[in-house]
Amino acid sequence: MARDDDRSQAAPEMSEIVRKVRARTPARLLVGRAGAAYRTGTQLDLREAHAAARDAVRAELDLNSAFGATFVQRWNLFEARTQARDKDEYLRRPDLGRHFDSASRAEIQTRCSRDTDFQIAIGDGLSVPAVAAQVPTLLPLLDEGAKARGWRTGPAFVIRHCRVGILNEIGELLHPRVAVLLIGERPGLATAESLSAYMAYQPRESNTDANRNLISNIHARGINPRDAATRILNFAAQMMKVGTSGYTLREELPALEDK
Repeated sequence: MARDDDRSQAAPEMSEIVRKVRARTPARLLVGRAGAAYRTGTQLDLREAHAAARDAVRAELDLNSAFGATFVQRWNLFEARTQARDKDEYLRRPDLGRHFDSASRAEIQTRCSRDTDFQIAIGDGLSVPAVAAQVPTLLPLLDEGAKARGWRTGPAFVIRHCRVGILNEIGELLHPRVAVLLIGERPGLATAESLSAYMAYQPRESNTDANRNLISNIHARGINPRDAATRILNFAAQMMKVGTSGYTLREELPALEDK
């Protein structure tokens, strides 16, 4: 049985171990307890994170509020809509978020280029805060990197009430070699600002998740936007080289350079 002085000597060492463990993950590990319950601070932190997650899911996208008028004008962003008429219907009917309404289909065909190498779309998904936090840094990096590789790029646009399956319709309408959808992830208790990049080579109506690839956890404590841009661009180059995407394709790290 340890003496009191043994325990007092071990305490600083244990505190350093706890600090190192907690620095490596946003998960609430080794936070202590009060009796059988969380400590008050931990409980309040959890409630705050849960409220932020609920707000992120329910938030409606507004381009100027999310990105600022200067950014919207610089990138000439326009808003397309899916067949989900409002947020409630979007949450109840995921299928409607996979198809554009007729007006948006017409606008996309009018304003966007066909047969490009690299097409970016931005979807609100389940977290508008994620889109607002990550896209202003990520989009310029992707555009700059794509042009440096000599790829023909289509103008980016934003999709309200968007689900991942909308990639199929983007492929049918615009026929890009690689389509990328930057979309807000379902928020959790670690962050409500996590973005995903879903990618597909020549997406078509019959595609499923098996035909897509994903780079996720793009946020301050996950993959930073600069590293995410490098991985997205190199993954796209890999798709173009082998002519496919999906479960048969593994991301090569270090990332494949376009030749």
